[in-house]
Formats: sequence, C-alpha cells, structure tokens
Amino acid sequence: MDSPGDSEGPRPPGGDGPPGGAMETSRRLSREQIFVLISAASINLGSMMCYSILGPFFPKEAEKKGASNTVIGMIFGCYALFDFLASLVFGKYLVQIGAKFMFVAGMFVSGAVTVLFGLLDQVPEGAVFIALCFLLRITDAISFEAAITASSSILAKAFPNNVATVLGSLETFSGLGLVLGPPLGGFLYQSFGYEVPFIFLGCIVLLMVPLNMYILPNYESDKGKHSFWKLITLPKVAFLSFVITSFSSCFGFLEPTLSLFVLEKFNLPAGYVGLVFLGLALSYAISSPLVGLLSDKMPHLRKWLLVFGNLTLAGCYMLLGPAPFLHIKSQLWLLVLILVINGISAGTGLIPTFPEILSCAHENGFEEGLSTLGLVSGLFGAMWSVGAFVGPTLGGFLYEKIGFEWAAALQGLWALTSGLVMGLFYLLEHSRRRRRSELQNILGTEEERTALLSDER
Repeated sequence: MDSPGDSEGPRPPGGDGPPGGAMETSRRLSREQIFVLISAASINLGSMMCYSILGPFFPKEAEKKGASNTVIGMIFGCYALFDFLASLVFGKYLVQIGAKFMFVAGMFVSGAVTVLFGLLDQVPEGAVFIALCFLLRITDAISFEAAITASSSILAKAFPNNVATVLGSLETFSGLGLVLGPPLGGFLYQSFGYEVPFIFLGCIVLLMVPLNMYILPNYESDKGKHSFWKLITLPKVAFLSFVITSFSSCFGFLEPTLSLFVLEKFNLPAGYVGLVFLGLALSYAISSPLVGLLSDKMPHLRKWLLVFGNLTLAGCYMLLGPAPFLHIKSQLWLLVLILVINGISAGTGLIPTFPEILSCAHENGFEEGLSTLGLVSGLFGAMWSVGAFVGPTLGGFLYEKIGFEWAAALQGLWALTSGLVMGLFYLLEHSRRRRRSELQNILGTEEERTALLSDER
C-alpha cells in the first residue's frame, strides 16, 4: 500500500488495486493514515452532533418565536441549499484552495457559528429571529461543506484501495454524532435551557481545530482538466446522484417532522424525543462500516446492495406513520423498530455510491488524483444537499397540510422510484456488457478461423 504522501493518485477502488491490498491496509496503517482517520473522525463526530441537536427542541422554540412549521422546515432546508452551492465551489477549487486549509477553516467557522446559534433566544421574536436563524444556518452550511469535501478527498487519497471501507467506518462517527446529538441536546436543553447545548458543542468543535492543524497531513496535486458537468452527464453517475438525493431527502424529512409527531402522538418530553432518534442513528453507524467492508471485498455486490437499500427504505417510510391505507395502529415500539431498519437500509444503499461514482469516473478517463477526488466529493455533497433541502422543506409543508402519516408515505415513493430506476439501469448495463462480450467472442472465433484457413492455403 502506498503511503498517503505518494505523488501517485488513487487507483480505482473496489478490488482494482493489487490483490490483497485491502488486507494490507487493515494490517498496517502509516502514521499519516492514522492522523487522517483521527481528523476525519473528529469532523464527522463534531459536525454531526452540532447538526443534529436541533431536532428535539428547536422546532418547539422556533414556534414560540413566531415561526410556522413551513418556515421551520425552510430553516432546516436552507442549510442543504447552501451546502449544495458550497459543494460545487469547494469541489472544483479544492486543489487551488488547499485541502488542509479548507478542512481546518471550515471546522473553525462551524464551531463558532454553533456557539452563536445558542444566543438566538435573546433575539426578538418574529422577522429578526427568523432572519438570524437563516443567516447562521447558511454560514454553518458553507463551513461544514468545506470541511467535509476536504475530508472525503483526503481520505480517498490516503486509502485508494479501500475507499468504501474507510468511508463506511467513518460513518460510524457520523452516526455517533447523530446518536449523541439529539439526546445530549435534549438533556442539556431540559436541564439548563436553550443556550447551553449550542455553546457546549460549539466549544468542543473549536477545541478540535488546533489538534487538526497539527496532525493533518498536507496534500498537493495538479489542477484537473475535467469538470462537474462532464462527471454528472455520465449516465451512471446521473442515476447514482438521484439515489444520493433520495437518501438525503429521506433523512432530511425527519428533521422538522419526527419530533413534532412524537410529541403530539405519544406525549414524550423533549429529552425522550432525542432517544427516539437513537434507533435510526445507531443502526446506521453500526451497519455502515460492515457495508463498506463488504463493498470493497466484493465490489460486484455494490449495485445490488444499493438497490436493496433503496427498496427497503421505501418500505420503512410506508410503515413509519404508518400510512393510513395500511390500517396499522401507530405505536412507539413500531416507530423505533422501523427507524432501526431505516438506518440499516440507509447504510446498505448509501455507502456503495461514492466508490461507484469514483470507479465510473476513472473508467471514463478522469485522472487519478486529488482533483478528481475533489469533484466526486463535491458532487456527492451537492447531491446530498439537494435532497437535504427538499426533504425538510417539503416535509414541513406536507406535515402541516396532510399530516405525518401521509407525508412519510409520499417520501417513501421517492426511495421506491430511485431503487427501481437504479435496478433497471444495472440490469440493462449487465445485458449490454454480456452482449458485448458475446460479440467479442464471436469476432475472436472468426479471426481464429480466418487465420487457420490462411495457414492451410
């Protein structure tokens, strides 16, 4: 396994490297690789905790300040909209800005903004409160995306033969952030009030900044010649982008709706509402590294893992309410069980998408370097952000108009569509490759016959 400081770019993941490469990586990690893992784990954990603490109590506080459910959904959703725009910029100019600087600066701004978010309860209600909510969420989105885009690119550079395994393993820390954020935020809110959850977690992120400035290696690379447009117009990448958007939309849908549904349906206090999110986040955190390892060991299974994850996710959202046409009574234990299955299906379907896009890019002539990794990381972040904008925005609107049960069922149709479309694409791709292989065999046989006839003459 090459050290992360090698000038050679990453090879296509998923078994395209030398035999036993994955085993070599798991047995021996260089000092720089360990530092990269620590840095990536810190941003995944810290940022996701800051991101997820809003769920249990912010919608209720925002309602007190005069924000409607639709506006609350837009406050959640605007994060993803500017995440999308930042992804395109940072992915394109990763090499020029510098991966390490982008990572550290993004982490610093994200921590500072989280602290400021804790002071919003001192702001007058109405338009001023809403405007500052939007401003801080937008700033946090831009800084968070800078750090995540740099982190994904650095990881893929440091672990070229095990992209899915490493990204899947680090999703454990994202899951832990989602696990710890809501219950910790709910507990601190219930015990100390609105300000403490944000100030506490923001300071933790800020304390991680000097650590990452010291340990994170600095990678350099040449500017690439390809663009986002060329990448997204590859048919396979376009369909995979739709899948990423579907998953993020399903996650985003729950942000402004699930806590309100649980409070109204089961009359739980804010601290216990955070524990409901635990089933989703914990199952996602556990399943992601296992799916990543399986994806790298058996790359031919990636596409079917992806399809299965989408179809299972669709079923989960039909049962989340449950949908009224199923005539199943809503119960707390059933809701938690479905959220657990939801997390597993999300890990199963989402983790293979990054190495699939990266492999497709390399197969279509994209150079193997940090510039391509930046494009893929930026595209992944951009597509995730599209869904994360649509999910809470549309979710808040539908919750207000038709209720959680029907809104969740409609959300499930998106996952069902993406799963069926992706499955059909893979079947057609397999059929085309088989026909091409048969044609090549026929042409090879004809050439051999022609050669034999020429020799006989």
